[in-house]
Amino acid sequence: MKLGVYLRNMGPASNRDTLLECARAADAARIDELWVADHVAIPPDDAEGSNGRYLDPLATLAFLAGVTEHVALGTGVLVLPYRPALATAKWVATIQELSRGRLLLGVGAGWMAAEFRALGVDLRRRGAITDATLEFLDRCFAADEVEANGQRFLFRPRPARPPIFIGGAAPHAFRRAVRYGAGWMPTGGDPRMLGPAIVELRALAKAAGKPPPEVVAITSLALDSPRSAVESVRELAAAGVTRVVHGWRYQSVAEFRRVVDAIAEHVRPALGA
Repeated sequence: MKLGVYLRNMGPASNRDTLLECARAADAARIDELWVADHVAIPPDDAEGSNGRYLDPLATLAFLAGVTEHVALGTGVLVLPYRPALATAKWVATIQELSRGRLLLGVGAGWMAAEFRALGVDLRRRGAITDATLEFLDRCFAADEVEANGQRFLFRPRPARPPIFIGGAAPHAFRRAVRYGAGWMPTGGDPRMLGPAIVELRALAKAAGKPPPEVVAITSLALDSPRSAVESVRELAAAGVTRVVHGWRYQSVAEFRRVVDAIAEHVRPALGA
């Protein structure tokens, strides 16, 4: 079981100094993973909690790659239709290279109509664009020489393709996870709901000759009661979850440190992780 936390790349806690200190605190505590979110054009009536301030997730992870050494760095999730496929592939390869293979690529098709409108992208095509981008990423990480729009080019650097996790729900997320050898990153962390879905996903993967997909659960652990937090993680593990990410709204580095210390000192030892 991998244990991660969400790093707020939005709102007042997304300033440079707080990001830097929080990331280094997680790295020092040997937290397994840091995850960031993706929004590019929040409308004013949907900005509660962030005031519309969002740092780009790929730029943020590129910055964090240079100030950490151990912690994995994840997008949870990168909305693929928001970005050109080739530019996305170059960002992904660059972060993977500079982080020495620590990138975790959570991806999704997106949902916020206002953002698609601001970007000039047809919301109805989000699934097709997502599939096309995933297929293109596979081609880029499979060979040094790639073709796009009738033009051959060299795709370098070409590190190992990072693990991919598909956000969303069945059937579309399951189809993509199986097709692209990816994991699943569902919304919600209720093991009673996740258990049957994971059984279904594993059956689909087995039928396709693929290994059981990894599953990332984003939840909020009751870290003020380590025993309850440990029990929650154990229930998720029993349901088939392989990575648990704790997300919460913190305002300061001190609040963030208390959480990563609780995970490192109480939850991980109890799980033998």
